[in-house]
Amino acid sequence: MQIHQYRNNGYNIVLDVPSGSVHVVDDVMYDLLSAYQETGSMETAMQKMSDDGRDPSEIREAAEEIEELKQEGMLFTDEPYAPSVEAFSERPSVVKALCLHVAHDCNLACRYCFAEEGEYHGRRALMDFETGKRALDFLVANSGSRRNLEVDFFGGEPLMNWEVVKQLTAYGRSIEEKFDKHFRFTITTNGVLLNDEVMEFCNREMDNVVMSIDGRKEVHDRMRPFRKGAGSYDLVLPKFRKFAESRKKLGLKYYVRGTYTRWNTDFAADVLHLADCGFDQISVEPVVAPKEEPYALREEDIPVLMEQYDILAREMVKREMEGNGFNFFHFMIDLTGGPCVYKRLAGCGSGSEYLAVTPWGDFYPCHQFVGNEKFLLGNVGDGIVNRDIVQEFKKVNVYSKPECSRCFARFYCSGGCPANSYNFTGGINNVYDIGCALEKKRVECAIMIKAALSS
Repeated sequence: MQIHQYRNNGYNIVLDVPSGSVHVVDDVMYDLLSAYQETGSMETAMQKMSDDGRDPSEIREAAEEIEELKQEGMLFTDEPYAPSVEAFSERPSVVKALCLHVAHDCNLACRYCFAEEGEYHGRRALMDFETGKRALDFLVANSGSRRNLEVDFFGGEPLMNWEVVKQLTAYGRSIEEKFDKHFRFTITTNGVLLNDEVMEFCNREMDNVVMSIDGRKEVHDRMRPFRKGAGSYDLVLPKFRKFAESRKKLGLKYYVRGTYTRWNTDFAADVLHLADCGFDQISVEPVVAPKEEPYALREEDIPVLMEQYDILAREMVKREMEGNGFNFFHFMIDLTGGPCVYKRLAGCGSGSEYLAVTPWGDFYPCHQFVGNEKFLLGNVGDGIVNRDIVQEFKKVNVYSKPECSRCFARFYCSGGCPANSYNFTGGINNVYDIGCALEKKRVECAIMIKAALSS
C-alpha cells in the first residue's frame, strides 16, 4: 500500500499509487494522512494532531472520510500487478512498431544529436526500397493478431530519402487488406526540405508528424545550425506553422518537439514561445548527454528545472481557462485508466515490441542503441537472431528496478528509458537519476493541472 502526497500551486494532492486515485484534500485531512503514515496508527495520528491544537471534530471527520475511501478502494489499496510480474516478463513477443532509419544523413549539425549528424557511429547511408519492404514484411509477419502497426520514418533527416518514404508508404497500404493490418505512419523532420508536396502527402498518409524545433530563435539556432554555422529557425518556423495549421484544419495529429539544455534552463519560455507561435501540441524534453558536454544537464540544475515545470503548469491552467490552452506532451497523463497494463509496467517495449531498422536492414532495440554492436538483434534477412538481448529487454519493468518499485510515479513513467539507463549507468535495468527526478516533477505537475481544471 502506498500513497504520495504533495502540495503544488495551492493544492493539497494525495495520490493512491496502486489504484491511481487522486484526491484534492483540505489541510486537516492532508496533515492527518501525513501523521498516519509517520506513526502507522490512525489513533496516534489523531491524538498527535489534537495535541497540536487542531479541532477534534474536524480531525474525526477527516478520519471517517479516510476510512470511507479505504473501503471504496480509493486509498491505501493493495499493489495490483506485482504478483504476476514474472508471467508478464515471459509474455510472447509481438512486434508492433518499427523505427525505420531511412536516412543516416542530415542537412543540419545539431550540437546535441545522439545520431552524430545522422551517422550513428557508422557511415552515411540511405535505405533502399527493398530493405524497407523487407522490414515491413517482417513487421507484418511478427505482429500476431495485432491489427494497427506503427512505423516511424526517422533519420538523420528522412526527407533526404523522400522517394523511398513514398514508395514504402504505398507498399504498406498495398498489403493492408491482404493481411488485415493497418499501418500508422509517422515522420520526424527538421523541416529544411519541407514543401507543399511533402505536406500534402503527409496529410493524406501520415497518422502523425513530428517537427523538430527547440523554441525561441536564439535557443534553436544555437543548438540546431546548418553545417556552416547559420541558424535554421527562420527557415523552418514558417513551414512548421503552415504544416501544423493544415493538420489542425483536417483534424490530424502532429506535435512540435524540442530539446532543452543547460543553455536554456528557463525552458518554460521556449514552450510558451511555441504556443504563442500557434502550436497547440508541444513537447520540449531535457537533453540526454554525457556530463562532459558543456550543454549537458547537471544535478545542480534540477531545482531550477523543477521551478520551470511549475511555471509552465500554472500558465497552462491560466491559458486553458482563458480558452487558448495547449497540450504539453509530458503533462499528458490519463487519470481515468491510463494505458494498458503492459505499457504501465514496461513502457515503450523497446527490444521486443519496438525495433529500430538501419538503412542496411539491421535491427536494434531502439534508435538510441543503433551503432552499438552489443545490441545488434538481427536483420531483415535473418530476422531476430540475438534472442538473449530480447529476453533481457522483456525483463525490464517497474518491479525489476528497486528504485522504481518504491516510486509513486512508476505507473506513469513505466520505469524510464532503457537507453538513458544504459548510457548513464552501463545497464538497461537501472535508473538515470536526473531523468527520474524530472519525470516525478512532471507527474506531480500533470496531476495538479487535472485537479485545477476539474475544480
